[in-house]
This record gives sequence, structure tokens and C-alpha cells, in this order.
Amino acid sequence: MSMPYLSGSAICDVGKRFGLALEYEGMKSRWSYMYDLIDLGIGSSNISDVLSYLFDESNFSKCIPSSLTNEEFKEYYKRSVESAIGRINSLLHYSGKELVIKNDKAVLVSRNKEEIELSLKNIPTINRDYIKRVAENAIDNIERSNYDSALTQARTILEETFCFVLEQRNIQANNKGNIKNLYKEVKNEYRMHFDEKADRRVKKLLSGLENIVSAVAEMRNKSSDAHGVGENRLTIDKHHARLAVNSAMTMADFILSVEKKANGKLDY
Repeated sequence: MSMPYLSGSAICDVGKRFGLALEYEGMKSRWSYMYDLIDLGIGSSNISDVLSYLFDESNFSKCIPSSLTNEEFKEYYKRSVESAIGRINSLLHYSGKELVIKNDKAVLVSRNKEEIELSLKNIPTINRDYIKRVAENAIDNIERSNYDSALTQARTILEETFCFVLEQRNIQANNKGNIKNLYKEVKNEYRMHFDEKADRRVKKLLSGLENIVSAVAEMRNKSSDAHGVGENRLTIDKHHARLAVNSAMTMADFILSVEKKANGKLDY
């Protein structure tokens, strides 16, 4: 079961349908264009309309074999959409939201605490391999000059890591979307700034973590228009984008080590 195949140019056409500035250049992979489409949709608040269009039954009728009966087609369509939404919701877990289809409209709704706790066992662990995969995707975006997407992924690395280590202490993160406050929660819970025995040079090194969180938050602030123009538009060079991603990856790795050590795990 899968979503309808869309070429890079077709994905760009979907963007234009909703007034999104997505141009086909022929140099990027389809998944990269799709990532840009979703990212632009979120930035312009059109994501619900974009997803509703992608999940529309009419798009499936164009690519599913005509040999299927009407009932078989309906079942294929239902399972394909359910599978896609399930994968999306696994990624949305730490946001406390989930994607649902209501009246043929794709919408994000809040999940109650019980649902989140019950689904924890089905969510992949945030570990070094996961961080490495996200960072590698971000570096791929940088090589394709998709700096906005790379910065979003740098932020995601930090936010999901902070939420994960808090949940290891059975704490539901209260500041989703605000990575500065999330980091403060992590610091307080794991008493990262209470080690009086730490060497002053180590403390100085640790103080630099604040700057990483602050910089990544400001470079890709969810409340700002990352795709806008004018003085609020972030101008960034390739090596700066790479620095942001690598800094986020290094910090996330350190935070995972803090959690492991604090919780008595030997592989920190």
C-alpha cells in the first residue's frame, strides 16, 4: 500500500496550486521536493489544504490499476491513507498532536495524555542512530541548497531529544515548540548546572550549549516566517547551515549521554 507516485515537477505543481513558491529545477530528488512542499505548507498555514489534496481519492484513481473492482479500489484507498497517516503520526508523537481526516479535510488535533502514554511503546527510541539519520538528511538538504529544511531538521533534532529525555523521567514536556524552555526543563530535571565538583573549564564548555540552543531556535523559529522576505528573512551560507546541523547533532548526543548516566545506564 502506498500513496500515488508524484514526480518532482508534479510535486511542484501541487505547491503552485496552493500559492507556494516551489520551482522545479530537476536537480533534487522527489522526497526533497516533497519535504519542501510540506515545509512551505506549514510556513504559509496551508498545510491542511495541501494534505487534504494529497489524500483525496481522485488522486488514487489515476494510478491504481483499472482491473480493481470498485470495492477493491475503496479498500486499497482506505488502507493506503491509513498507512500514510500512521507513519506521519509516529513522527508527530512528540508534538502532542496527530493528523486525522475529518469531513474529507486533513487536520491536526491535540492528543490526550492517556493516548500519548499508551502509544509510547510503539514510538522508535530517540538514540544516536536516529540523530545521525536526521542529521544526514539535513546535510543532504544543505548539499541541495535547501537551507531552510536543514535548519528545521536541526531544530527537530534538539526538540525531540529534549522531549525524549524528559519522558524517560515520566515528565510530559510542557514547552513543545519552545526549545529554549525545553532545554531549561532538561537542565533542571537532570541537574546539569548543579555539579559543584566540575572543573571550571568543563563548566565553560557546558555554557556553550546555551548558545547552540538559542542560535538554532532563532534561526528556525516556528513562530516566524522562514520563507518570507525582508529584514526577517534569514540569509545563511552553506557552511553556516552545516555548522548549525552539526552543533545540534553534537548537543543531542551529549544530552542522551546525560540521560543515560543519570538513569544508571552503563553505555553513556
